[in-house]
Amino acid sequence: MTTKHIEQKLMLLPDLPGSYQMKDKNGKIIYVGKAKNLKNRVRSYFKSDHTGKTAQLVENIADFDFIVTSSEKESLLLEITLIQKYQPYYNIRLKRGTGYPYIKITNERDPQILLANEVTKDGAHYFGPYPNVYAAQETLHFLQKVYPLRRCNGYQGRPCLYANIGQCLGACYKEVPESEYAEQIKKIKRFLDGDTKEVRKMLQKKMATAAADMAYERAADLRDQIKFIEATVEKQQIISRDGTPRDIFNFYMDRGWLSVQVFFIRQSRLLKREKRLFAIIDSPEEELAQFILQFYNRRNSVLPKEILVPKGVDTQSIAAVLNIPVRTPQRGEKRSLLELAGKNAKIVLDEKFRLLAMNESKTTGAMQEIADALDIEKINVIEAFDHSHLQGADMVSAMVVFEDGVPNKNKYRKYKTKGVLHADERAETMEVIRRRYTRLLKEHGALPDLILMDGGVIQLNAAKEVIEDELGLSIPVAAMVKNEKHKTADLLKEEGADHVHLDPNSQGFYLLQRIQDEVHRFVITFHRQLHSKSSLGSRLDEIAGVGPKTRQKLLSNFGSMNKMAQASISDLQKLGISEKVANNIKISLAATQHHDD
Repeated sequence: MTTKHIEQKLMLLPDLPGSYQMKDKNGKIIYVGKAKNLKNRVRSYFKSDHTGKTAQLVENIADFDFIVTSSEKESLLLEITLIQKYQPYYNIRLKRGTGYPYIKITNERDPQILLANEVTKDGAHYFGPYPNVYAAQETLHFLQKVYPLRRCNGYQGRPCLYANIGQCLGACYKEVPESEYAEQIKKIKRFLDGDTKEVRKMLQKKMATAAADMAYERAADLRDQIKFIEATVEKQQIISRDGTPRDIFNFYMDRGWLSVQVFFIRQSRLLKREKRLFAIIDSPEEELAQFILQFYNRRNSVLPKEILVPKGVDTQSIAAVLNIPVRTPQRGEKRSLLELAGKNAKIVLDEKFRLLAMNESKTTGAMQEIADALDIEKINVIEAFDHSHLQGADMVSAMVVFEDGVPNKNKYRKYKTKGVLHADERAETMEVIRRRYTRLLKEHGALPDLILMDGGVIQLNAAKEVIEDELGLSIPVAAMVKNEKHKTADLLKEEGADHVHLDPNSQGFYLLQRIQDEVHRFVITFHRQLHSKSSLGSRLDEIAGVGPKTRQKLLSNFGSMNKMAQASISDLQKLGISEKVANNIKISLAATQHHDD
């Protein structure tokens, strides 16, 4: 039976080409497929009756993922690559090798050009794979005629048949100079890398001549040959042509959340994709730069030869730390791959928001599932807390409220802690909980049915100490325990107690994840706003003639340095600022922006 989670994801699939990956309950990829239209193809698994191995596959699907490509052909090539990498249990046709041929130039004294079923580490040059097998065969025959290498078994003291008709350089009866092979191989590589202009021009001329001579069959053969060449050497975004191992990073930001896509290009193919979603404090470009540095530091893996990033990211700083080139492509294949990564990043974040919206409208029973798990009779109102700080300083907190499974944003609260100077989880939690519920008691406000802390044992114990010991309240308190991916996995009621598990496919589990995401987003957004204003305010304090009142006017009217820097002298004077001070502001902000750039 299809789970609610899969039902919701099916509704969000795009009408675009791509590759899809079916996963089992352990997150292991068990099948990889391709689609001209992802929505129609993936839905067909769950909306149609199946028999045999397909029915077994569907029974074992617990989740799925997908990567959008730019064409159906690219989705096929990506499918091939992912099957080779993950060796999914239910893929049979492409499990060994690719099922599609490569064109291979052998690594030997008298090299040959031939078809191969898979790539091996034999020093040969490989091109492909080519989904159109017949076109690849015809193109190979064409290359053997136009750029011959060796087509015989080697020296035999006399010319072979192919040498007699000009399709073998003659290793069968003479010693062929290595330079002659090298020149032919250079032409073949250029042709298979897409430089077919000269050859196509020659074929088109022959085709026109044959048509003029009324040799229509010959003209048709030449026309087909041109089509086979186009089908074989057509450039693909999924297959890089220069063979450079590179990683591609791009992002999409919305509503305080950053979606990052990482494409790993290896052996001229998109070998792997990783995706990340997280709330951010700084600008998306700054966050991406930090993410890249932490990404490689945490993975402790072999670095690529090149990293590609979007415009605005500090390429020099990343390159200096990692000691590899970091570039922003302006055009061509690399630019297209970067844009494709950005497109996938947007799709992932859009899917998250749409899933949240769908789950908010389907909360029947979710609150009760949480109540049952925690042995609480009934839950109508949940208040959740989270903290944020910047390298141990500027500690802030926030609270979100969910009523009957739906967020009530009118009741959200932000807290700038007063008595906590540095990142002290216990002190921060105690102050915020004390302020929140002392005020509710004083104002005779309604108390929640459950308090959730987005942290571990320290925050749980601190909150319970204030609620139970200081205020004498009996509100249940639990901590949302995260897994290694920083996502809510369980609940914790008491230090040392067993974790309270919820079914990962239940509405109660999804509600917990929504609460965690929402409180984290809210506190991070608040922190980002304070950090931005504080940073801008400190810069304004350094400008001659700008006092507290002028500073406040500027912050209230413009809000950001970019808007302030774009304002004219007259715009600044309208706020009651003298021309001299306005000039100082313009000069100082221009210099600051130039330094930042």
